[in-house]
Amino acid sequence: MKVILQEDVSNLGRTGQIVKVKDGYARNYLVPNGLAVAADEQNVKRLDHQKRVAQARAAKVLLAAKGLATRISSVSISIKRESGDEGRLFGSVNNRDIAEALQAEGFEVVRRMVILDEPIRSIGVYNVPVKLHPEVETTTKVYVIQG
Repeated sequence: MKVILQEDVSNLGRTGQIVKVKDGYARNYLVPNGLAVAADEQNVKRLDHQKRVAQARAAKVLLAAKGLATRISSVSISIKRESGDEGRLFGSVNNRDIAEALQAEGFEVVRRMVILDEPIRSIGVYNVPVKLHPEVETTTKVYVIQG
C-alpha cells in the first residue's frame, strides 16, 4: 500500500514523501496515529497543492530577506563603549548589542542572526556578518567608539 507521510517517521521517510509499506503497517499503525494517509488521487493532489503553496511562501520569504540584506548592507551603526588605554574596552560588544542597534535603526533582526566569532573588545571599525536566511548573508559596518 502506498501512503503519504504526514510526519517524519524514522527508518521510513520524511513528511510529504510517498512510500510503499505493508498493508497492515499502514492500517494498524501509520493511519490511526496520524502519521500517514492513503496515497489516493485526492490526497496526492492535495499534497501537490500544499507543496506549491509552500514553495511560493518560501520564494516570498527569500525575496524579502534579499531586500532586507541590501538595506542592512548600506547601513553603518555606531556603538559607544567606555575604554581604557590603547583602545581596550571595559567589557565587550557582542551580537546582542549589534542586534539591538540594528533594531533601533528599524530592522527586524534577532541576535542569532548576527554572526560574531568572539565579542569585540577594542575600539575600531568592524564588518560584521548578518545571516538573514539560510541562503542570504550580508555584512554591516559597526563603529565601536569611545563613549
